[in-house]
Amino acid sequence: MKFLRELLAAILGVFIAMTIMFVVLMIFISVSASSFSDDKKVSVKNNTVLELNLESLIKDYAPKSDDPFAEIFDMDEGVLGLQEILNAIENAKTDDNIKGISINTLFVNAGKAQTQAIRDKLVNFKESGKFIMAYADFYLQDNFYLSSVADSVFVNPVGEIDFRGLSTEILYYKDLQEKSGVKMEVIRHGKYKSAVEPFLANNMSDANRIQISSFLNSIWDEMVTDIAESKKKTAEEINTIADSLSARTPEMAIKKNMIDGQLFHDEYNDKLKSLSGIEQDKELSKVTIADYISTGKGRIKSTASDKIAVIYAQGEIMYGEGSLDVIGQEKIIEALKKTREDDKIKAIVLRVNSPGGSALASDIIWRELELTKKEKPLVVSMGNYAASGGYYIACNADEIFAEPTTITGSIGVFGIIPNFSKLTEDIGINAEQVGTNKNSFAYSPFEPMTESFYNVAKEGVEGIYKTFVSRVADGRNMTEAEVDSIAQGRVWSGVEALENGLVDKLGNLDDAVGRAAELAEISDYGITNYPRYKTDFKDAFNPISFIKASKESVLKEELGIENYQIYKNIKYFANLKGVQARMPFELKIK
Repeated sequence: MKFLRELLAAILGVFIAMTIMFVVLMIFISVSASSFSDDKKVSVKNNTVLELNLESLIKDYAPKSDDPFAEIFDMDEGVLGLQEILNAIENAKTDDNIKGISINTLFVNAGKAQTQAIRDKLVNFKESGKFIMAYADFYLQDNFYLSSVADSVFVNPVGEIDFRGLSTEILYYKDLQEKSGVKMEVIRHGKYKSAVEPFLANNMSDANRIQISSFLNSIWDEMVTDIAESKKKTAEEINTIADSLSARTPEMAIKKNMIDGQLFHDEYNDKLKSLSGIEQDKELSKVTIADYISTGKGRIKSTASDKIAVIYAQGEIMYGEGSLDVIGQEKIIEALKKTREDDKIKAIVLRVNSPGGSALASDIIWRELELTKKEKPLVVSMGNYAASGGYYIACNADEIFAEPTTITGSIGVFGIIPNFSKLTEDIGINAEQVGTNKNSFAYSPFEPMTESFYNVAKEGVEGIYKTFVSRVADGRNMTEAEVDSIAQGRVWSGVEALENGLVDKLGNLDDAVGRAAELAEISDYGITNYPRYKTDFKDAFNPISFIKASKESVLKEELGIENYQIYKNIKYFANLKGVQARMPFELKIK
């Protein structure tokens, strides 16, 4: 009896101690959050320059984390939302405290379509009569493209300007497979469906080279046209400068009127002071785009009762719940149902920024969109990518908007399965299977793929391709033959997609929202964003996430960035499950 009393007393003591510790922790969090907020509080003074630094990762959708520990322990990723950036620039037009914008960034950590959207918004900002200036120690192409919109562009006297045209590089692994004994078994449909080409050949096919060259030139033409307009030159003059590398040094760039001068950073600041009406002996007042957004300027305020919902589908498409960086059918369906049932929401815009992924998840999302558009207007806005599965979930909208530099199409599917049979044979491992029926044997990565298994898998791929083409034909009011002629896995730019009927108009997210409002017959409306993501409290300090981040950091350091990317690509394809409707390659345009 005494033992039980002592045990109960010990348990009660532990419970009381844990309760006290929890209360103390909550008080600490509350106090820390309060003091952190005070430290981070931003005020915009008179004669302030808005500094556009875009080195943080830019995502279409970057809602503020609801993780209570994120800010306190500096666990935020430092991500900027594209629409928040655009809204902040729009608000700066009429903000009396903002005298102008300074583009001062070494990198633009965004895709081509996102960069063009920001540049277009800066063109619009110039209508206010306020200045835009640009400075960098050196210019890479995306940075120069963005900065070329400025009234004046300056570079460090010993800096460089990288302006040479666009290129991309694709790695091929056929020899690596033969040497290692690890092979990727491929089943595909589409002569352009070259996501798996690196595992089948040592060099690029003519079909792949044609499509890459086509959309690279289309994207480059957009950039050249914009730069030529800002620099009051012809597209031919801009291309000649790129071909001859005749703007690679500050002196050469000045001579070609591509930049306006070479300055040290303090001299550039002096120019900003003069333009802002600040005396030279006073400190320049600047606010970064991130801090400006934190003051509430990252949103356009509206008191309208009518709403348009923007549902963001960004990242790979994977079967399951999904997350901020992965499109899962569960979260998208949840958002679609919620917006359908909300009487205040009059129309829906699906913002797609995805290279595709799971064909099954894509079709499930397609079905929910089909149900949705029967009840409310549905418009799609395409970001950097809306390819393969990304196009699959876009094709049945009432109208589709693409940016000129969007990469889209890629209507094709493939399956890929790792096979280690040569490796196991070389090292002396033999696999034996026992089953009850002729086809009861599951695929084994330790045995060569049988003709029977290949034929069944091929049948599945062909069936999904036919379904994909059918979905597009119905959504775009085309025949299946017409779709097939522009499908076959081929990738198109937004401009090309408009020409071949895959999209309806060229425009940004604002254009798509405006069109959705027209279809809903409303003129005064606010915007609400979905899906809504919440951080599970138990995941806030999940050690697995820390271990994973640490592992990736070590691999990057040991392998180097280029080798780490090879490792990631091979690992990614090895882990794919089910038939994929995905972009035909890992593409980095530079």
